[in-house]
Formats: sequence, structure tokens, C-alpha cells
Amino acid sequence: MKFLGTLFTVCLILISGCSPKIDSSKVVTVWHWMTDREPAFKELAKRYEAKTGIKVNFELYAPSDAYSQKVRSAVQGANLPDIFGILGEKRDFSSFVKAGFVLDLTPYMLENNAKWKNSFFVKALAVNEFTDGNSYGVKTGIYGVPVDIMTIQMVYNKSLFKQLGLNPNHPPQTFDELLEIGRKISATNRGGPAKDYGGKAANLQGFVSGWSELWMIDCFASNYAFNIMGKDKIIATIKGQVPYTDPDWIKVLSIFRQMRESGILIEGLVTMINKTAEQLFANGKAVFAFNGSWCVNVYQRMNPELDYAAFLPPKTSDSYPMSIWGGAGSSFVVNARSKNKQEAVNFLKWLTELNQQAYLSRVTNNLPANRECLDKVPPILAQFSRAMDNATHPNAWGVSEFPIVIEAFDKGVQAIILREKTPEQVAFEVQKVKERELFKKRQ
Repeated sequence: MKFLGTLFTVCLILISGCSPKIDSSKVVTVWHWMTDREPAFKELAKRYEAKTGIKVNFELYAPSDAYSQKVRSAVQGANLPDIFGILGEKRDFSSFVKAGFVLDLTPYMLENNAKWKNSFFVKALAVNEFTDGNSYGVKTGIYGVPVDIMTIQMVYNKSLFKQLGLNPNHPPQTFDELLEIGRKISATNRGGPAKDYGGKAANLQGFVSGWSELWMIDCFASNYAFNIMGKDKIIATIKGQVPYTDPDWIKVLSIFRQMRESGILIEGLVTMINKTAEQLFANGKAVFAFNGSWCVNVYQRMNPELDYAAFLPPKTSDSYPMSIWGGAGSSFVVNARSKNKQEAVNFLKWLTELNQQAYLSRVTNNLPANRECLDKVPPILAQFSRAMDNATHPNAWGVSEFPIVIEAFDKGVQAIILREKTPEQVAFEVQKVKERELFKKRQ
């Protein structure tokens, strides 16, 4: 009996040793703004607690403006959570790092022959990385963890292409082809002969996007700036070495005048929020849209039967490749002042492993940041992911344009679309703002 009692005690020890011990003091708190991912995050938190005994508490603060205000208030009160995200430009990110609120994750990324680092898309990490000699004065390193990736491209309705007599498997490859389709849509809406335009009058809209949101204009303009003049000249412009009155910038601004004149732009584009644009495209009212890979989830909820495909904005020049905005879609950082830093890092490592990334992609229709997961995503998401080779992002350039200059440029584009100003007038006005900001910086 004594032997059996000892054996029973040993078994209890072994069993308890194999079960996670829940330490109530080890609670990792995560703040986020991603409403669509909240159920998935909660489920993954349960799985992580069952596996490790560490409780992870996701707290949602939406919309993103409310979330950003929450983070700013927490900075002032020094009560940030263990894990959080930073929304905004790279300079905003840098200010958190320099203030000591963001942990340098480079040592963890480089462990085990850089296993964690190498699991990500390079361009996803670049958004969270400060390179040697960066203009923000931040120590070289990786400071954030991408949870998913995104690319921003154009999409087209394949069913409407058929209706217009176009090949549904051949989106426009050049800007001239896009403009010609715009003219075709416009003529069809005016009741043009079906034999001329291959379709019937359908009162279709050509191109929709949320261009009351200035960042989306900036994104689209950036695509064509890269195609027309290349990255080096764009960086030189940001540094003040090339003026916005340069002929290449006039060409970029003229893109919007050409689109307006072709009739491809929906009326009211400059006052349209992206949610409205998404509804129009999802409901088959528009042939083209400019949107990010997150739209896959949005369109799925709005119209599961939508037949569409993604493609790069059609090039207007052969001088340089077409580049699109892409990289990390959403990222988390670790609070450098947290008492649970190691637990926070461990959780983010687990969250970005293959199985968890595949789960997130499957249930949220977002592209995984882990590059090993791409064979597990739906075909339409794969179309967006393949464009990562063309991806760039202002947060990865190492320099930033003055926000007021960006605003002047984007509002100038709106004025061009509204026929209020010419590309030349906008370029002149933007350059005046640029010179004023450069002068103030030198003082």
C-alpha cells in the first residue's frame, strides 16, 4: 500500500508538471483597433492560455481615431498595455521609440539563426524597422511585429467586363487601355450603339475609391510617381532637392486630369468615403475600384457572389516599374516598460507562427505576415500577395514628407478632378508650401 501511495503521488506530480500552471500575475494585455479580428483574437487567446497557462487579454478600442486617442492618453499617464499598435506615420512611430515606450525586438528576431525574422516577408518587417542612418535618429533595429500584410491595388468586376464586351481575364495593362475603357463606359451610359461598345447601356460607374480620404489619393499618386520618375527622384523631392514643379511631377498630376476627361471617375469621388466605394463595387455598380487587400473580407460580407480580380494599376510609362503601397497591414509593439516583456514577446512569436497565421488568414480574409502560409490562402488573396514584389511604403523610405505638403498635394488632386485647378497650378502651389516648410525647418 505504501508503494501504491508513493506511485500515486509521483503520478500526480507528473500530471501537474505536464499541465499549464496558470499564474494569475502573468496576464498579457493587448490593445487593438481591429473590429473584424476581435473574435479571432479572442479564440487565439484561449488557445494560448490552454497551451501555456498565460492569459492574454485583448481589449478593443474602435474606431481607429478613438484607439489612437486611447494610446496618446496612456502615454501621458504612463499606463500603456504590454502589447499595442501605433497608428500613423513613421515619425509618430519614432517618437514612441525615442521616448522609451517601444522595445527593440532585434535580439529576439535574430535568435536561432534569425528564425523569427526570416519567417516574415521582408517588406512587412521594413515598415517596423529603422535602418542605419535613418532621418528619425532612432537606433537601427526592428521595433514591431507584423500580424498581417496588405497591398493596395486595383480590382475589376469580371462580370461587368463581359457585359462591356471585354475579356474578363485581361485587365488593362497600360494607362491608355484604362482610359479607353473609361470612354467606353461613358459612351455606353450615354446610349452608344451596343455594336460599338460590346455591351448594353447599364448606367455603370467606371472607377470608385474613397478619395475624400486624402491618404488614398496620396497612395494612388505615389504609384504613378514611382512609375514615371522612380524612387530616387521621389526621395530627392522629399529632401527638397527636386521641386514639385518638375515636369515629372506635372505628369503625375496630369494622370488625374486624364482620368477625369475620359469619364472613368465616378461623380462625387472626392467626397466619397471608402466604405461607400466598397458598397458600390461589391453591389456591381462600378467596373473598377482602388482598394487594399482588406477588401477581400469586406466584399465577402457584402456580396459573396461577387466575381472580381486584382491587378496592378496600369502603367503609364516604361521608364520604371509600377510600385504599390504594401507591407505590414497591422503590427504590434511591446511596451519597453512592461513588467511582462518576455511574456509579451513569447506571445507575439506564437501568434506569428504558421498555424496561428493560417487561422487568422482563413477566418478574417487578411494576408498572413508569415510567408510560409501563402499556399493556404484563397486565390483572390493570393493575387494581392503576389504583388508584394512591387510593394513599397512611405514608412520604409527612411525620410518623410511634411504632412502639410502631402495635404496640399492631395487637396490639389481633388481640385484637378473638380476642374478647379490645372496640374501646373497645383504643382506651383505645392512647391510654395514645400519651400515655406523647408525655410521654417532651417530656422
